[in-house]
Amino acid sequence: MLISTLLLRALSCSACQWKSLQGSKVGYCKGLFFPGLDKPGNTSNPLGSKVTPVFVMQLSGLNTLGVSIARIDFAPGGQNPPNTHPRAAEILTVLEGTLYVGFVTSNPDNRLISRTLKKGDVLAIPQGFIHFQQNVGYGNAVAPATFGSQIPGVITIANAMFGANPPISDAVHAKAFQIDKKLVDKLQSSFWMIINNF
Repeated sequence: MLISTLLLRALSCSACQWKSLQGSKVGYCKGLFFPGLDKPGNTSNPLGSKVTPVFVMQLSGLNTLGVSIARIDFAPGGQNPPNTHPRAAEILTVLEGTLYVGFVTSNPDNRLISRTLKKGDVLAIPQGFIHFQQNVGYGNAVAPATFGSQIPGVITIANAMFGANPPISDAVHAKAFQIDKKLVDKLQSSFWMIINNF
């Protein structure tokens, strides 16, 4: 039943193109296949991490299925900075390395739930919760993240707060964070890398 449902949904997808597999009469739909998730992402950036998403924009056959996945690669010390997914819960599984991970509960508690995960460990992150991962091991780390939506969305907290375009008013930031306006100006003038551009 599930396979026939997948095929019917894929057939209705405008990006679906049936192709014959070598020498067989079986076909496959381009919209149900994404190659290359076995390849490490380039972590040569200020954050030392790379997110490779496989959402409906990359794999049209996910449309209406309510699932997606991303591969997250970490250099030693690399970080997936605090972010949130407004449309999905997340399950993170460590395949390689050691990650310090955590998420923060909602107001009024704002409690940090954190721990160090090793190969084979899994963390469930509730939808909308701010969360992060940092490689605390000596080698590279790899962790696929699965989502309960084909379009989970992402809001990277630092980018949203200090890299907004147009910028959020200095006065708003100064009052909200109880910091000097000069620090706000410095933070807003910093380069905010878009790592989770999906």
